[in-house]
Amino acid sequence: MKTTLVIMAAGIGSRFGGGIKQLAAVGPNGEIIMDFSIHDAIEAGFDKIVFIIRRDIEQAFKEAIGDRIEKTCAELGVEIGYAFQAMDAIPAGFAVPEGRTKPWGTGQAVLACKGLVKEPFAVINADDYYGKEAFVQLHDFLQGYTPEKSGDLAMAGFVLKNTLSDNGAVTRGICQMNDAHYLTGVLETSGIEKTAEGAAAGGKSIDIDSLVSMNMWALTPEFIDLLDAGFVEFFEKAAPANPLKAEYLLPIYIDELLHDGKVSVKVLPTHDKWFGVTYAEDKQIVIDSFAKLIEDGVYQKDLFSDLKK
Repeated sequence: MKTTLVIMAAGIGSRFGGGIKQLAAVGPNGEIIMDFSIHDAIEAGFDKIVFIIRRDIEQAFKEAIGDRIEKTCAELGVEIGYAFQAMDAIPAGFAVPEGRTKPWGTGQAVLACKGLVKEPFAVINADDYYGKEAFVQLHDFLQGYTPEKSGDLAMAGFVLKNTLSDNGAVTRGICQMNDAHYLTGVLETSGIEKTAEGAAAGGKSIDIDSLVSMNMWALTPEFIDLLDAGFVEFFEKAAPANPLKAEYLLPIYIDELLHDGKVSVKVLPTHDKWFGVTYAEDKQIVIDSFAKLIEDGVYQKDLFSDLKK
């Protein structure tokens, strides 16, 4: 079954340069984190990649990564598409509040794929490295899709200790699950720091082997219609309360659907180490981590060469 990887990259700034963390070179040939995610997705069996960007960064994005990836994907028989997130792409009958300067969050970003993504799909952040295991898990889960299972979703569950930064506190969604590993809720926890014993937030210790959400989802084509309906509800209820900053966020909406009994979310555990550039000091750690993965043979120095054989 055809499966798509959707990469949320609309948060990249309009001026490319050293300050844009999603475009920080972390590989030996100038690769960015996105390159490794695309490699791992194709290796796992995904055969379509959709970038969600903004119109104002289209040319710069294609120069920085899009053109290069399109060429590689053409050689590998992988389709490429672009979806565009725009602040004024809102439900009919509503207006963009005066003074609003930013799009409406990750839920709206995925909604930009309506009409473009008609198959089961995974969603990731552009600036996170998730490791190979999670892509295999999500791809295999999506292969079980049928229209009768349109409410069966999944997420990659990362072990908390594999997602912490040495350079400061992080916010993580700690998964609450039943015995069958289905999500029952996500406990959003801020200020999590490494400690001598493991991890703590607000002076309370946290189990470092807890599974956490890193915004990596397996979704169905029908989910986009649910997102569409939820966006109308968001404009009716949430947006008026905070018109300049309210965001329609994917994990919050999925949590709402979960509690309404409209979807189930299987948590697929992954034991790979997550990397991200949360703090400026993280960049060197990420560079060193990729160098070690290449040294250990997890990746080739010429990143996509193993897939072209």
